[in-house]
Amino acid sequence: MHDTAVIFLEFGAVLLGLGVLGALALRGGISPIPLYLIAGLAFGTGGVLPLATSEEFISVGAELGVVLLLLTLGLEYNADELVTSLTSNARAGIVDLVLNAAPGAICALLLGWGPVAAVAMAGVTYATSSGITAKVLSDLGWIGNRETPTVLSLLVFEDLTMAIYLPVLTTMLAGLSLVSGAISVGIALLTVSVVLVVALRFGRFIEAFVSSPNNEVLLLKVVGLALLVAGLAQQLQVSAAVGAFLVGIALSGQLAHDAQALLAPLRDLFAAVFFVFFGFQTDPSKILPVAGLAALLALVSMITKLLTGAYAARRAGIAKAGQARAGIALIPRGEFNIVIAGLAVGAGAHPDLGALAAAYVLILAAFGPLAAKLVQPLIEAIAKRA
Repeated sequence: MHDTAVIFLEFGAVLLGLGVLGALALRGGISPIPLYLIAGLAFGTGGVLPLATSEEFISVGAELGVVLLLLTLGLEYNADELVTSLTSNARAGIVDLVLNAAPGAICALLLGWGPVAAVAMAGVTYATSSGITAKVLSDLGWIGNRETPTVLSLLVFEDLTMAIYLPVLTTMLAGLSLVSGAISVGIALLTVSVVLVVALRFGRFIEAFVSSPNNEVLLLKVVGLALLVAGLAQQLQVSAAVGAFLVGIALSGQLAHDAQALLAPLRDLFAAVFFVFFGFQTDPSKILPVAGLAALLALVSMITKLLTGAYAARRAGIAKAGQARAGIALIPRGEFNIVIAGLAVGAGAHPDLGALAAAYVLILAAFGPLAAKLVQPLIEAIAKRA
């Protein structure tokens, strides 16, 4: 009973603290993710007041946070949209992959961390935060702009790339042999392909099964299905997060909209717990030595994302102001980057990888939305002059 009481006290304090930090972030007009990471640093390994008793409980909540984040992200799209986006924006997506995965991979190799850590860092620097970018587009009134579909298509391409990348990364982190690894990756890719085909061909049957006029029943079915598929995906060497993402893709239309509304509070709760838990696993004393490197890597990543957005928007026939907005919208890092770093840290890829990734995400999650607000007047001036 005593341990249960301590868990309630610690977990309640964590959630209340996150609520206060979230309110401060809203007042400052920034993403709360950096503040959540800082809270994790303060109360985790090497922090001011480590919360050892509730750490295991919070770790389960963090895993749920990843599943719910990717499930709700998948609900944003349907299988047809994904396939169309993949074919029409493949060139810009490949440019995005090359320009933004390279800095992380090169950094890890120059530091002598080895090829596995290089693959992990490539993912850390590659993926844009869909959640933060969506909020930036909404807050600044950019949703209706001509460049917004281009930005969203790049996010979709990144999500699809992650569906292939994560099985490859988890196989490498597991240290499997070349043959075993190839088999594992093949199974993972086959699983992803099968789920996409099922979503394309039989999505209406899945929706008919999940659909319910009762919110409680709908919530239970959607979350239950997502967890089942996530668990099955994990067994087949595919990330549980990717499994949940594919479940979201299989649901579309009004059903997806209703599910999003029901899942939003759960997602926000457990996603915040996930970011805190990542901070728990990172020793603050290790961040200061890599802060300069993280800032340099963040600067390079900002430039490469600006170039990516400008290239994609220019191919779509969009003017310079729209090209600038597209690049700026792609700067934030957050959910996927922390997921990737968390996988790598958990598998022992390199002891400094978690600290570097945490500092890197802290910088870009905070500066991305701030940069968009700061340059908004300049972009408007460019648009008027054009």
